[in-house]
Amino acid sequence: MTRALMFQGTGSDVGKTVLVAGFCRLAANRGLNVRPFKPQNMSNNAAVADDGGEIGRAQWLQAMACRTPASVHMNPVLLKPQSETGSQVVVQGRVRGHARGRDYQALKPELMAAVLDSFTRVSDGADLVLVEGAGSPAEINLRQGDIANMGFATRAKVPVVLVGDIDRGGVIASIAGTHTILPEEDRTMIAGYLINKFRGDVSLFDDGISAIEGFTGWSCLGVVPWLKSAARLPAEDSVALERLARGKAGALKIAVPVLSRIANFDDFDPLKSEPDVELVFVKPGERLPDDAALVILPGSKSTISDLADFRAQGWDRDLDAHRRRGGRIIGICGGYQMLGRTVSDPEGIEGGERVAEGLGLLDIETVMAPEKTVRNIAARSARDDLPLEGYEIHLGVSAGPDCARPVTVLDGRPDGATSVDGRVFGTYLHGLFGSDAYRTQLLRDFGLTGGSLNYRADVDAALDDIAAELDRLVGFERMLDASSLVA
Repeated sequence: MTRALMFQGTGSDVGKTVLVAGFCRLAANRGLNVRPFKPQNMSNNAAVADDGGEIGRAQWLQAMACRTPASVHMNPVLLKPQSETGSQVVVQGRVRGHARGRDYQALKPELMAAVLDSFTRVSDGADLVLVEGAGSPAEINLRQGDIANMGFATRAKVPVVLVGDIDRGGVIASIAGTHTILPEEDRTMIAGYLINKFRGDVSLFDDGISAIEGFTGWSCLGVVPWLKSAARLPAEDSVALERLARGKAGALKIAVPVLSRIANFDDFDPLKSEPDVELVFVKPGERLPDDAALVILPGSKSTISDLADFRAQGWDRDLDAHRRRGGRIIGICGGYQMLGRTVSDPEGIEGGERVAEGLGLLDIETVMAPEKTVRNIAARSARDDLPLEGYEIHLGVSAGPDCARPVTVLDGRPDGATSVDGRVFGTYLHGLFGSDAYRTQLLRDFGLTGGSLNYRADVDAALDDIAAELDRLVGFERMLDASSLVA
């Protein structure tokens, strides 16, 4: 019988994704056939699984940690927010439709069947499955029909490790409070807890551990400090946007406006890793910096809506000024669509305006279409014939005179568009900057000699570093023991 262990948090952003990835790599390094699983994820940072279809980017990273192909069954339900109240619903890698919050609650019993089916598929042939929860089991107002936390754990009979984030404060209360309000059926599923993101002398928390045990009876499975290597992993989801810091001063300043429905912003992690690059995420209310040499418009889950917000921030004027100063501009996916003359949505796929004037920096027009392009792809750059590897996730087709100067060649098909003077271009290819050769050439265009980093190898090494740290602090056998404490 396959062993399984689920990590749930006392709240969002307590570090579950990194811990699961780290323990996945630790198990893989011990020779186990280990696989990740997350019943429900909410993120516009999506990846294309090896078997086709969309999953959360975090589960793609965890599959990489396991050294196993990513499958749509590792994240059977993916919610991609399109508005403040509604999300696109992706089930087992395929778009199911759009649902508002209350409507989604009614869907959950039906979705549980897909979740349990996917869990069975992921478990088949595995030695160990490590499961990541979402949000917190303490959200008891959402307990009925829950598929993300205790609803799944109780149905699948998977023991739970509760993760508390001490860095945000109140960790004793959050763990004890979770124990207090959980129903008995859920409470008995918890095999122990981890304290995450600790700073300083761990022995200073000995009394805290004693207090938590007194309130809950639960055992502490370990105290994990800030894992420095986690900063080398791809950005997880939109929660990370709240703490994106300005990069250290560098020879090349690159500005990225943070759109309301920004998607796949981990596209920029390879650039952020370059020592000569200062990557600036420009948040709403801020101006695009005058001294940026390059502005990159990121992907978007709702292109027309984000285009309106872009103008509301005054970023269209900033971008025009940047262009007049001779600055360069790149658009990725939705950002590419925004750079054109118009974006049309005749069938109301995005659920808002049917047509919008673009930024007019590329002579193209985009029309949204019902069929979604979702695929991993090996490609080449059109200008220098450099190897590229990435993926496409987008609605819409773009065409116009500037497409005569493509940016990439995808399976022999030209993709993207470039302005006549070559200073503005866009592409549908996500992962463009992850190509070491392409990134090196891009930096050379700005007079830099960077690009020595092997980005993919560095991410892999970071996973090994995290696994080694977790093995030292928590212990692999202790985690395996926890997977059999509740059944």
